[in-house]
Amino acid sequence: MDGVCSALARIALFKDVRPEAVELEPLDSLTNATYKVTTGGLAYTLRLPGKDTYEYVDRAAEEHNARIMAATGVNAKVLYFDATDGTMLSEFVEGVSMTETRFRDEPEAPARVALALKRVHRLGPVFKSRFDVFAMIDVYLGILRKLGAPLPEDYHEVEQGARAVRRALDASPMPLSPCHNDPWPANFLDAGGRLYIIDWEFSGMNDPMWDLGDLSVEAGFEPEQDRVMIEAYYGAAASLALYSRLALYKALSDLLWALWGLIQHANDNPRNDFLTYALGRLGRCKALMGSTEFGSHLDAVRAHRQETIRDTSLLGFSGT
Repeated sequence: MDGVCSALARIALFKDVRPEAVELEPLDSLTNATYKVTTGGLAYTLRLPGKDTYEYVDRAAEEHNARIMAATGVNAKVLYFDATDGTMLSEFVEGVSMTETRFRDEPEAPARVALALKRVHRLGPVFKSRFDVFAMIDVYLGILRKLGAPLPEDYHEVEQGARAVRRALDASPMPLSPCHNDPWPANFLDAGGRLYIIDWEFSGMNDPMWDLGDLSVEAGFEPEQDRVMIEAYYGAAASLALYSRLALYKALSDLLWALWGLIQHANDNPRNDFLTYALGRLGRCKALMGSTEFGSHLDAVRAHRQETIRDTSLLGFSGT
């Protein structure tokens, strides 16, 4: 607990608080060390950055984005942030985390979370940072090379598929919105009917469909839950091309976080069996990219852009 004590000593809020008056409770976290800190009848969340996270997390951007989200009431209030190392203190939210079980047992849950994300996406260009999944893949590959960690055979088998996805998405760009980019179910807290979204480490401007695709994968959605999510977000008239775009991002989600898992494994992160985690996600990505439907999804995404250009041309506008 030395790291916790030294972190609290740097925070003005704890300047006159005796160590024995502080109660600590470890909280679940895959990479960082996170604690519920209680003193004087008040509770806080302290986040200490995980090993080498500075290599792939822009802490200055995280602080900027997290404070904006706190000001809108989406995120917990940020009380202290050290952008040099990522130490953060925020108000503790007394809530229940969303889980795969809740998404399965509560038919309205996918819609609730989709609308919470839509609220973020509609804020406009408020984030200074950019989240580009292909740039992140390159960053993760560079870290793995530096660590001397070999890539599984499944990675090499999905490289070609990833390039095809990139071409399809490049041919059909969407306006960028502020996105969370890591909508793991535990990052949604239900506090008496109010839904908070926490942990803005990977936040940045992105295609909002990434958030929906990643949520679908992380929460283990079945097709019916995808439908509920998409219809809540886009309306009942959502096009088939949007479902195809969702499928492409689901494949990229598994690919990106598989590489992230390999980094955790190479760094000897003890919080999970990250090798099994990474190989499982790579295998799922390979299966999706190798399915008979995947080519149709690529074609649908490319055609959607062409159809949009054709429609706007008929109205006297030029496609861009």
